[in-house]
Amino acid sequence: MTKERIYLYDTTLRDGQQTPGIDFSVEDKIAISAMLDAFGLDYVEGGYPGANPTDTAFFTEKRTARARFTAFGMTKRAGVSASNDPGLTALLQAKSDTICFVAKSWDYHVRVALGCTNEENLASISASVDAARAAGREAMVDCEHFFDGFKANADYALACARTALEAGARWVVLCDTNGGTQPVEVREIVGKVIAAGIPGANLGIHAHDDTGQAVANSLAAVDAGVRQIQGTLNGIGERCGNANLVTLIPTLVLKPAFAERFETGISAEALEGISRLSRNFDELLNRAPDAQAPYVGASAFATKAGIHASALIKEPQTYEHVPPETVGNRRKVMVSDQGGKANFIAELKRRGIDVPKDDNRLDALIAVVKEREAEGYAYEGADASFELLARRFLHTVPEFFRVNSFRCMVERRYDANGALKTVSEAIVKVSVDGEEKMSVAEGHGPVNALDIALRKDLGKFQNEIADLELADYKVRILNGGTEAITRVLIESLDATGARWSTVGVSDNIIDASFQALMDSIIYKLMKNREMAGLVAAE
Repeated sequence: MTKERIYLYDTTLRDGQQTPGIDFSVEDKIAISAMLDAFGLDYVEGGYPGANPTDTAFFTEKRTARARFTAFGMTKRAGVSASNDPGLTALLQAKSDTICFVAKSWDYHVRVALGCTNEENLASISASVDAARAAGREAMVDCEHFFDGFKANADYALACARTALEAGARWVVLCDTNGGTQPVEVREIVGKVIAAGIPGANLGIHAHDDTGQAVANSLAAVDAGVRQIQGTLNGIGERCGNANLVTLIPTLVLKPAFAERFETGISAEALEGISRLSRNFDELLNRAPDAQAPYVGASAFATKAGIHASALIKEPQTYEHVPPETVGNRRKVMVSDQGGKANFIAELKRRGIDVPKDDNRLDALIAVVKEREAEGYAYEGADASFELLARRFLHTVPEFFRVNSFRCMVERRYDANGALKTVSEAIVKVSVDGEEKMSVAEGHGPVNALDIALRKDLGKFQNEIADLELADYKVRILNGGTEAITRVLIESLDATGARWSTVGVSDNIIDASFQALMDSIIYKLMKNREMAGLVAAE
C-alpha cells in the first residue's frame, strides 16, 4: 500500500516569536533554522521581512539547505497594484524559496480589519499569488480565521480558498486563528472544503491551542484529508500557543492510525533526536523544559507507583505506549514513599549500583527515603540527591571538601545616591585536604551570594566546577506560618548538556538552599570521575 505524504511546516520563527517574553535575535534565528533544517522539516518559516529590522536582516540570505525557506507576509493592499505595494515588494526581495501570504477569509474581518469589499480581498489574494509565482517562488496562502469564517459565511470562506488555489498557490492553509474550533468541527469543515472541489493534497492546517486541542485539531484535519501541518517547536506561540510539532511528529510516525497510511520526511534516526531538539530549544530560550511534555518530557516515561514499577520492569509495554528510545527519551522508575523494593532496585541498577534484594542496606535506604519524604524531601524530583544518598549508604562518596561554617547577611540601606538597596553577603569556610579556605561574596539575594562564595575557592577542585551552572531554583513552603518547613529544588547543568536536580529541606530557607547547593557540587565532582551521573549522561 502506497503511503500518502504529510508535509511539516514550522512557524517557530514567526508565529512562535509572538510568545510573550520571546524575542529572537538574528543569531538566534540562524541557530534555530539550522536545528529545524537538520531535523528534516519540509518548510521553515523565517519571519516577516519588511515588518522589522531583525526579520529583514534574516532574509538577506537563504538559511536552510534542505527545507524550503519561507517568507511570510500579507497579501497586497486593496487599491494598490502588486508592483506598488511595499509589503509585497519586501517579500519578493527576500531570499526565500516560498512565500506564505496571510489572507482574510472571514467576511467580518474583511469589512472591519481591511475596510474593503469582499471582491477586492479576493483580487488581492489572486494578484499576490500571481506576483510570487512570476518571481519564481512557490506560493501558499494562510486563510486566516477560516473556520470561524466558514461558520459565518461558508460561501465566502470557500471563495477565498478557491481563489488562492486557482491563482496557483501550492498550499491553501485553513487557519483556526482564534483557537476555539473543536476537532469534530475541523473534521466536518475540512470534509466540506474537499467536497467543494479543493483537493486535500493542496490543503494545510494551522491550529492554535486556546482550548488545548491544537494537536487534536491538526490530526483531525489530516484524518479528514489535509496534507500539510503547520506548528511550532514545543508549541510556543501567541496566547496559548500553536500546534506542538514535537508532539505531532512522533504521533504521525509511531502511531499505526497514522503511520500505516502516511509518511513524513522524518526518519526513524531523526526521530530519536526529537527529545534533544526539544530540550536544546528550551535551553536556547533559557527556560526549564516541561517535565510532563508528551514523548520528550522527563516524566513522559516515569513511573512512581510500586505496582506499576514492578510490572514495568517485567514488561515495559504494560505502562508505555511507545518505547522511550524511539523518541530519544528514557524510562524512569521513580523512588518515593509510594514505591516498593522494585522501584529502588531498578533505579539503583540503572545508576550502576547493584544491591541484592535481601541486602539489609536496601531496607535501610528505603526506610530513610520514606522517613525523609515524610519530613518534606522529594527524591522523585531530585535524582542527584537520591543517588548521593544511596551511595553514602554504600560508603562510596569521597569527602572532596568539608564545609566548616557559613554565614549569610542581608542589609537594607541607602547608597551614596540616596537609593534604597538590599545587599546580600555570604561567608563560607571550607577545608580542602586539611587546608581551610574562607570565601566572601555578594550576590542578588542570600542564596546567590552563598552559591558564589561556596564555588569561589575549592582549591584543586575549582577548575572542575567552572562549567557548573544553576539552571533553575524552586522553593515550596510545606506548611503555614513563619516557622514553616521549606523545600528547595535546584536544577544544575554543565558543559556536557547533562542536567541533574538536588533537594534541601529545613525550617530555614538558606539552610535548605545550601543543602541543595552542596549536593549539586558533590554530584558534579563525582560525575567528573564517572562515580555517578550515569543517568544524567544518557
